[in-house]
Amino acid sequence: MKKSLLTLALISLVLGSCKQNEAAPTETESTTEAQVGRGQEAVVDEDSDPTVVNLAVKNPDLSTLVKAVQTAGLATSLSNAGPFTVFAPLNTAFDKLPAGTVDDLLKPENNGKLTDILGHHTYVGVIKAEQFTDGQNLGMVDGKSVTIKMVDGKPTVNGTINIVASVPASNGIVHVIDGVILPQ
Repeated sequence: MKKSLLTLALISLVLGSCKQNEAAPTETESTTEAQVGRGQEAVVDEDSDPTVVNLAVKNPDLSTLVKAVQTAGLATSLSNAGPFTVFAPLNTAFDKLPAGTVDDLLKPENNGKLTDILGHHTYVGVIKAEQFTDGQNLGMVDGKSVTIKMVDGKPTVNGTINIVASVPASNGIVHVIDGVILPQ
């Protein structure tokens, strides 16, 4: 049941993909009219905390992740209420992958694989850094698990990927990491 709900969430995420190239609304259009059909990520809210997507977009060190999320059509889903715990790889983490890997994943024919990898970085629920425990298993959106291991008193993902920062969002939390979590 849980896997079915997660799959349904991913499908709805893909179907409601982000449309970054639409023209900005004119002064005569109302905000409501401009937002119809654009998804939750298009809502402008200067007063609330940013969503996990807004946080990533504002950080130039996460631009590769943002491009992947947009390409996979997941921006709308990750802009919704959540809550989500997102492990967000830095650009330098993607650079550690074999040459051509990211470009290959961004091709339309590899959208399913890209979606699986991004789903392996997302947990439904909020887990703050101080709540991680050694040996803790997290069931990720892709249906597979990651394990939290404490190394020198600090949480790591699968014992090798370090959490370099944790930033709360309005719909969850973003843990910035120094590696890409590849599903086994």
